[in-house]
Formats: sequence, structure tokens, C-alpha cells
Amino acid sequence: MKLEVNGVDISFGTKEVLRDLTLRVEDGEFVSLIGPSGSGKTTLFGVIGGLKQPDAGEIRIEGRITTGERGHVAYMPQQAALLPWRSVSGNIEMALKIAGIDKGTAKAMTLEWLSRVGLAEYARAYPHVLSGGMQQRVSFLRALLSPRTLMLLDEPFGALDALTRLHMQKWLLSIWETHRKSVLLVTHSIEEALYLSDRIIVLSASPATAVDEIVVPFERPRREDLWTDPRFNELKARIYGHLQGDGKAVDDHV
Repeated sequence: MKLEVNGVDISFGTKEVLRDLTLRVEDGEFVSLIGPSGSGKTTLFGVIGGLKQPDAGEIRIEGRITTGERGHVAYMPQQAALLPWRSVSGNIEMALKIAGIDKGTAKAMTLEWLSRVGLAEYARAYPHVLSGGMQQRVSFLRALLSPRTLMLLDEPFGALDALTRLHMQKWLLSIWETHRKSVLLVTHSIEEALYLSDRIIVLSASPATAVDEIVVPFERPRREDLWTDPRFNELKARIYGHLQGDGKAVDDHV
């Protein structure tokens, strides 16, 4: 088992955010969390990453209790958060060196992977010359190349336009298929969750608890016309029913 979240509660003052939340991520599994806005998904990432201490419950990574400990996960935020004064390769190399990888290995890994994802010509460029999608590719590589085997992706494509977002989803899957790190993704898009995931955990409105767990039945690699499959629309309606029941808006488009 890569990740176990066991009975986690957390409140901020009098506001209860997570209540008895339990979930798991297996080795090499891609799991998505979807829930209404403000349901505590990003707070949960803070707890898993050791940035926030829960009021109750525990986090286990690879079977060991890591509650309140940092440095056990690779994290990709909503925005690329690249350092503007460092080159594309410099941003990735710095993250690898912080993770304990020696300078020469970090440089070699960076150049190899930038070439693999079609960004070799931008290695010496600075982030401001990259499009939003390119910046997110660099941010994803930074997390992917980390020695940590659990990746937390916090709405990584939410700020992109619909077409770029679709391209990035396909790109992410193509890279993930060859690497197979364990992934926990937060998204507001039902279609994105169905396209990317092995399982989907649906959260209630705050205080968040798991109200449904869906095993996604589609084979990998995912088909281009997946959304024409009747099962896709049945599952989409099932998830939307939970979210609509909370009375909160959700983005159900790719």
C-alpha cells in the first residue's frame, strides 16, 4: 500500500473541514479526488504532505506512520510556480538536488527528460517565454523526477484553456504510463477524473468525508473516443448526482 489516510479529522477554529476521512492509494495506482469547492481537498494534501497536523487520525506512506512529517511526497501545485530567475533546466535540477540527487545526475536526468517531452530546445530558456501548458510540463517533470514514489497533483490543469487542458491530460497519461508512480489527483472536472484515473473518490461538502468510490472500468491506454462510451456518461451522471446533492457548482467539462 503506497498511501493510507486513516480516520482523519481536521478543523480550523469552529469550522470542521475533514471528518473521519479514510482512503488509500495502491502502488502504481492513479486515484482522483473530486468534490465540491471548499470541501477540503487541498487541506487533505497539506495533511498528507506533513504541512498540517490533523486533529485525529493518521497518515501512512509505504506502511510507516508519517503524520506531521515532510519530505515523503512529490507535489505539483495548481500553478507551475517556477522560479523566474532560473532557466527551465535550472528549475528542475534545483528540485532534484534538494531531494538529495547529486549535481551531475540531476543535470543528466533533466536534459534526458526535457528531450523526451519535446522541451530540449527550451532548456536554457526562462519560464516567462513558455506557454502555460509548457510551464505545467516542466512542473510535472519536477515532481515526476523526484525520488518520492507518491505524487500529489493539485488541480494541475485547472488554469489552462479547454484545448490545452485536453492535450495536457493526454501528455500526462503518456508519461505516467511509462513511469507508473502512485498518483493522488485533486480535480474539479468529472471528465478529467474519469479519463485519467483507476479509481475516483467522491467527497461530500465540508466537513468532507468519502461518499462514493468508483473503480474506473476503462482499459489502458485510454481510447481517444472514451467519452462516447455509455459507461462513461453513466459514471459521469453518478458523480454529478453526488456533487449536485451538495448544492455546489462543479466543472464537468474537460
